[in-house]
Amino acid sequence: MPNFDDLRIETSRLILRPPRAEDLDGWSGMMLDDATTRFIGGIMPRAVCWRQLMTMIGAWHAHRFAMFSVIEKSSGRWVGRVGPWRPEGWPGNEIGWALSRDCWGKGYAVEGATVAADWAFDTLGWSEMIHSIAPENRASRRVAEKLGSRNLGTGRLPPPYEKELLDIWGQTREQWRERRSRG
Repeated sequence: MPNFDDLRIETSRLILRPPRAEDLDGWSGMMLDDATTRFIGGIMPRAVCWRQLMTMIGAWHAHRFAMFSVIEKSSGRWVGRVGPWRPEGWPGNEIGWALSRDCWGKGYAVEGATVAADWAFDTLGWSEMIHSIAPENRASRRVAEKLGSRNLGTGRLPPPYEKELLDIWGQTREQWRERRSRG
């Protein structure tokens, strides 16, 4: 694997790269929007956002992967996070996403998650991926469906999030590759 400080995955509209301290303003802005944060823990003050960002940066150093920062090519702006995530006690290898509300409906979640899943399967050697989605989060269910995932049943996250039941969506590497080969 290349040095993660140099890691950069590009799509036609996005750049995915490991997060940096300079992403705090964008991260904090996203986490101050009630609609955006409804299914990812609610509004967070900047100090908590700093801890979240440092957790992602630390995961890159400790485990050589975590969610990528998503940069919109046309503006150079930080617009969200997407990619591999596997905290202690998590129900599986997750490809997750969270985007600033002004980027909803542009296909960025599917575009970013697609290249992140390719990277996780090819580089990390994952044999499956999941997406933990609140049952009422219709937008994320649509993203999972567009990725070719299916609802695998109900699950829970580890403490302190264990009170909420989630739908676990996912697929195997073989299912992913077969679907990708069909176009």
